[in-house]
Amino acid sequence: MKELNLGKSGMMASELALGCMRIASLEEKRLEELLETAQECGINFFDHADIYGNGACEEVFGRVLTKHSGLREKIVLQSKCGICREPKGYDFSKEHILKSVDGSLERLHTDYLDFLVLHRPDALMEPEEVAKAFDELEAAGKVRQFGVSNFNSSQLELLQSGVRQKLLVNQMQFSIMHSELVDHALYTNSGFSQAADQDGELLDYCRLHEVTVQAWSPFQYGFLEGIFIDNEKFPELNQKLEQVGRKYGISKSAVAVAWILRHPAHIQVIVGTTNPARLRDICTASGVELSRADWYELYQAAGKRVL
Repeated sequence: MKELNLGKSGMMASELALGCMRIASLEEKRLEELLETAQECGINFFDHADIYGNGACEEVFGRVLTKHSGLREKIVLQSKCGICREPKGYDFSKEHILKSVDGSLERLHTDYLDFLVLHRPDALMEPEEVAKAFDELEAAGKVRQFGVSNFNSSQLELLQSGVRQKLLVNQMQFSIMHSELVDHALYTNSGFSQAADQDGELLDYCRLHEVTVQAWSPFQYGFLEGIFIDNEKFPELNQKLEQVGRKYGISKSAVAVAWILRHPAHIQVIVGTTNPARLRDICTASGVELSRADWYELYQAAGKRVL
């Protein structure tokens, strides 16, 4: 498994990460098997959030963590906060951030998070207040690195102007079928609707400012509408995935991940499968570099235009 230097910080992590949003229902033995498979494949990065399973995902992960001495030091743990269920909304207040981190640490049975990520933008965000929370968490040794999720470039810059710590990651939805991060750049100066810049040229911004993009839902189309792999709605794309997969000796799912990894932004891909065999299959993408022609042919097979 290849490693990435996250945010050019010196923090090295696997280019594929295991997303833990769906592990709440797993028996501990099955979760142990999944984590063992991840490590065997070279994955050392695990992504959580306080709202996943209303905390149950962190709890079951924490129970497994305590059963394996020395495992905590071998992995990179990330958790997210800021989304509120009741009442529904977002909260980047100092009080909420500190409380959320303490809750995650307790559930995960660890003294620190390697990364804390603010989950979705809070319209009422005050960078100076976030800064106080970050400073307190860092000084207490509870959080080592910081980042955001689903932020556009202006939101990133605004928050960075107020916090002392470098924001190292920005977690965004990205896949062949959800390719807005690259679409508008390819449609520049055209009359097509895809030319609209909806994120402040976020991908270029992150490259210029050395922020690692973490791609979530690499197999989804739309906004969590479903999986495009083997979906009859997308025959041309699946035919091209199959063709490219045969060329490189990998599955369609691995090709979809390799498509993301091929981008020179050095994107980290978060995969959320709970099936060890599927995880092992997806990880074969790490050893593959798609040709430029294959990348663009897959993009077009997804219904996108190359002018």
